[in-house]
Amino acid sequence: MKLLILGGTEFVGRAVVEAALGRGWEVTVFHRGRHAPPAGVRSLHGDRTTGPEGLSALATGSWDAVVDTWSGAPSAVRDAARLLADRVGRYAYVSSRSVYSWPPAAGLAEDGPLVEGSPDAGDVPYAESKMGGELAATAAFGAERTLHVRAGLIIGPYENIGRLPWWLGRVARGGTVLAPGPRSLPLQYVDARDLAEWTLDAVAAGLSGPYNLVSPPGHTTMGELLDACARVTGADVELRWAEPEAVLAAGLEPWSELPVWLPPGEMYDAMHTADVSRAVAAGLRCRPVEETVADTWAWLESIGGVAPRRPDRPEVGLSPEREADFLAKYEPAGGDR
Repeated sequence: MKLLILGGTEFVGRAVVEAALGRGWEVTVFHRGRHAPPAGVRSLHGDRTTGPEGLSALATGSWDAVVDTWSGAPSAVRDAARLLADRVGRYAYVSSRSVYSWPPAAGLAEDGPLVEGSPDAGDVPYAESKMGGELAATAAFGAERTLHVRAGLIIGPYENIGRLPWWLGRVARGGTVLAPGPRSLPLQYVDARDLAEWTLDAVAAGLSGPYNLVSPPGHTTMGELLDACARVTGADVELRWAEPEAVLAAGLEPWSELPVWLPPGEMYDAMHTADVSRAVAAGLRCRPVEETVADTWAWLESIGGVAPRRPDRPEVGLSPEREADFLAKYEPAGGDR
């Protein structure tokens, strides 16, 4: 297949590129040129933030499919989709489960209520931007030629948000680590490489419409994730598990200061309880958490231990001072350390 990727040099886009090259597909990437694309692709340069004129490199050429990971203004998706509609077979848009109206119910499937969005919008909040992107792709390609990959939490090698890299870095430093509990808390995420393989399978099979794309419920737990971090780093570390109530009472922020973790409740239900039966029926396969963690650690070590960061996303992770302050005061339930 001939595949066009809008982006393709970082995280999810890069995973899609590598998966497509591994299949022997002919891959073209359209990007701004700020990062080198993987070897073996045709590279086109442009800047879709400047409007239709920034897409001039895409004025000619035809492809079997396009994969778009854009998370900014929906109008950028609109302009690209309109330009490509007569020369590309299918449009796969990497969307987000954030498009569901808040709060999404536990176990929500793809037919849940959605936020408002416009394909003509400029810079808008994340949920609205992804909804607008879906609408823009569908307007240009039609429902039967458009695939919406509604991802949840994405981790794995090349992560430029910092969630799993932060945990790996913290555990690698060793000592006593605050581990937000319960350790049996189920997690849902998707390795970017599993997202990439599923998306390419879906494109090749001619699938369309929305699919929630995270691991099935119970794929792993907070305890298994942090235990894997300890094993792959080989650090001399003690994971000190703390009850959610104690963590919240201390003012520590789930998700931002303690990445991946959310205490049981509304936020947790929204992020970690999605119904993914449709994607599983369509072939979704998720590798073990140990493999995701080990490969992310190997990648981090290969680039000097510091993950790249997207400039449009806030820094994540708990400061050493706030962690030490919590641990100094924390008494487990029942007063037993």
